[in-house]
Amino acid sequence: MGLFRGLVSLLVLFLLQRSNTSLVRLNDNGYEDLVIAIDPGVPEDGKLIEQLKDMVTTASTYLFEATQKNFFFKNVSILIPKNWEGNPEYKRPKHESYEQADVRVAAPALPGRDEPYTRQFTECGEKAEYIHFTPDFVLGKKQNEYGSSGRLFVHEWAHLRWGVYDEYNEEKPFYSGKSKKIEATRCSTGITGKNSVYMCQGGSCINRPCKKNSTTNLYEKDCQFFPNKVQTEKASIMFMQSIDSVLEFCNAENHNQEAPSLQNIKCNYRSTWEVISNSEDFKNTTPMAAPPPPPVFSLLRISERILCLVLDKSGSMSRNNRLNRMNQAAKYFLLQTVENGSWVGMVHFDTGGSVKSELIQIKSNSEKNKLLESLPTNAGGGTSICSGITIAFQVIKKLNPQIDGSEIVLLTDGEDGTTGSCADAVKQSGAIIHLIALGPSAEQAVIEMSTETGGKHVYASDEAVNNGLIDAFGALTSENADPTQKSLQLESKGLTLNNDLWMNDTVIMDSTVGKDTFFLVTWEKQPPSISLWNPNGTLTEGFTQDTVSKMAYLSIPGTAQVGTWTYSLQAKANTETLTMTVTSRAASSSVPPITVNAKMNKDTNSFPSPMIVYAQVLQGYLPILGASVTAIIESKSGKTQVLELLDNGAGADSFKDDGVYSRYFTSYSENGRYNLKVRAHGGTDSARGSLRYPLNRAAYIPGWVVDEVIEVNPPRPETTEDTQAILENFSRTASGGAFVVSNVSGTTNAPLPDLFPPSQITDLDATPEGDQINLTWTAPGDNFDVGTVREYIIRISGSIIDLRDNFDDALQVNTTDLSPKEANSKETFAFKPGNISEENITHIFIAIQSVDKSNLTSKVSNIAQVALFIPQADPGPDEGQPNPNPGESHSTHNSGVNISTVVLSVVGSVVVVSIILSTTICILKKRNSSRRPRTEF
Repeated sequence: MGLFRGLVSLLVLFLLQRSNTSLVRLNDNGYEDLVIAIDPGVPEDGKLIEQLKDMVTTASTYLFEATQKNFFFKNVSILIPKNWEGNPEYKRPKHESYEQADVRVAAPALPGRDEPYTRQFTECGEKAEYIHFTPDFVLGKKQNEYGSSGRLFVHEWAHLRWGVYDEYNEEKPFYSGKSKKIEATRCSTGITGKNSVYMCQGGSCINRPCKKNSTTNLYEKDCQFFPNKVQTEKASIMFMQSIDSVLEFCNAENHNQEAPSLQNIKCNYRSTWEVISNSEDFKNTTPMAAPPPPPVFSLLRISERILCLVLDKSGSMSRNNRLNRMNQAAKYFLLQTVENGSWVGMVHFDTGGSVKSELIQIKSNSEKNKLLESLPTNAGGGTSICSGITIAFQVIKKLNPQIDGSEIVLLTDGEDGTTGSCADAVKQSGAIIHLIALGPSAEQAVIEMSTETGGKHVYASDEAVNNGLIDAFGALTSENADPTQKSLQLESKGLTLNNDLWMNDTVIMDSTVGKDTFFLVTWEKQPPSISLWNPNGTLTEGFTQDTVSKMAYLSIPGTAQVGTWTYSLQAKANTETLTMTVTSRAASSSVPPITVNAKMNKDTNSFPSPMIVYAQVLQGYLPILGASVTAIIESKSGKTQVLELLDNGAGADSFKDDGVYSRYFTSYSENGRYNLKVRAHGGTDSARGSLRYPLNRAAYIPGWVVDEVIEVNPPRPETTEDTQAILENFSRTASGGAFVVSNVSGTTNAPLPDLFPPSQITDLDATPEGDQINLTWTAPGDNFDVGTVREYIIRISGSIIDLRDNFDDALQVNTTDLSPKEANSKETFAFKPGNISEENITHIFIAIQSVDKSNLTSKVSNIAQVALFIPQADPGPDEGQPNPNPGESHSTHNSGVNISTVVLSVVGSVVVVSIILSTTICILKKRNSSRRPRTEF
């Protein structure tokens, strides 16, 4: 946040990107426009394409049966890298791109880690980002370990499309079931198999029954569940679709609500089929009477980028410095953002359109300079956007007669009421329209052109004089370019100087970037004095000064030196606004750079619904942990809110340490547009790369039980460390688009009513100690994850469903001495279990609800559970059936059971111990009462 110390209002920027938005649509039961993209780093292999076709074809039939004849895959596009050889069968993509692909075929994040997974960090029932398959998996080299690729694709599709989760949990593979046995985490419990330890060392292998861990009373660390090869159970696809008999998702009747599966934890103990059947896809969809046709495939090969700048020079562009700001941003785009090898042309328009540059392939600065000379110098005349676009199409057709996939960057003030006359033709052209609208008067027809052609559209207000327009152009990198070729923003800072005329700061250059490094300074009134020192302290000179466009820029030759660069700008006029932008590209094509991608969870919102900010910090596909990530959210009037984003697995953040930093946003100040910008910083004392497996990776099959004999697969490659070496310092900034808020009442100066409850507690954990149960959780806030709640309500029950569905009727724990801490602090609380008014209970289930100062209550937390018995292990080959509770004495007393020895074993907990309770747990029939029961401990 240090580089934003002097940040004044950012440009009000409205960038509605297709951020990770799938092109898939459902039409007559069939999914259309599914995109599978092959990474440019994957070596050319024609078998890969054929295997992808086979995978989807098999998956379509399996999906059709699994969804009760509701859905199938109708048509699929396979996106082929530009560096693969051409083929007459390959066509040029239209709107399909690697960034928007539903499935990515790419090298594993770490060598040997070929586990398929879905990048999923949103809430239950919400669409995920993408599926990642490795080439070896697609080519069938991992079939023994993961089963049929077609069946597994349906498993991952359920993650991606319907937002369900796995019904296994590698961190909690076993639990204490109501059966009073140690059970494998699975759904349904009808899946049978053996729990066994299979270990190999020095060429010899052993296979033995699992032993219990004396601390956890669950199986030892190396114990695995080996399913029987021959089964009759049909569910569930989200547990192990590789079992031949499995054809269905678990439903309400056969769902295993006891298991500590991610599906239970994230989806409030609902079955996968309950979530799927309540999705949007099932609305207005009826089962098909006949089998579906096989999928139709299109092979699309990425070609050179073809782009035409269509620039408005009408009379209205002479207002509010619009023309100069347009030229300033366009120069930045041409000098730094557009990739080498791209074809770029330029058209101007006012009352009519005119060609200023035919398409030129960018190979060096020579071509860039020629385009710079073609920018408009004067504004005048009327406005005819259609004329400009029509001329641009003529320019593009000379190189690409079909126009498909070509891009138009339309920069205009939007004041043209005749645009509707060409809107339909533009939408049908196959071109992608990116809109940058200066001023408040963008025509709706132009906005629709951009939206419906899959382009990005940006609004920039006349009042904004900061760096947002340059940030917007910086976001217009090619969605199909190799990530190592893309321009990355290391810094974007603006400062309005009044009394102090100096703007001083530093820029960090890490070793993953440094090629084609570019420093850009802009000003409003007079050129400032510019000083730049490299990490050795040597003054770096050679800025090119463009006094007409009021900008100066410097390209560092070769690879910029790693370390801290220092700059000092001295304004030459009072009340001057200066900006500094620094961009660079990957230092090596073989080492992926650290990147930051940011977005909101939705583009439009109505008060008082909250929104969520997401920022992914990655190196390739490897999550970066421990970074300091800050979101700057600005309203259209310039009010700025700063949020620290967290990767703590609490509040808005779904998973801890997955490289996704999240936070709720509720500080609405007015209706209209809000802009998001994110800054990530990593220091040598904090940031590190994650070596953990992806949280939603496919279930690995350790082996099968065939005729009572375990046939094993090769062990899955694992690492003994969770993180790699501490990273060097780095910094990145990224535009995260914008969102529109409506229904905000009152004036901007009046406080809004408190309609935001505390966020749901999602990490409640229970551990026994002595004669009490210790609870831990992350504190929510008064408004979701900000502030401090007033109180906690803790309740317990012997039924997990009763506690979920009838929380207010469950027994309440006395929390008089519990004083809530500030949001995102770690909370602890201990209590002794007392009278539980339920019969035949085997577990104590515990949940929490938070209450804020306005008496608003949170959703009920996740449910922690404690077992009231010693779970039985599977008997060994020489063991008889053991006494399930040795040492216990049982006596009947008042229709209850006097238990003198009770084991509280927390399902899935890291530390679980046996304890002796001096308290007698009386099993009593709950009394009917007209008021809420409130039994306290």
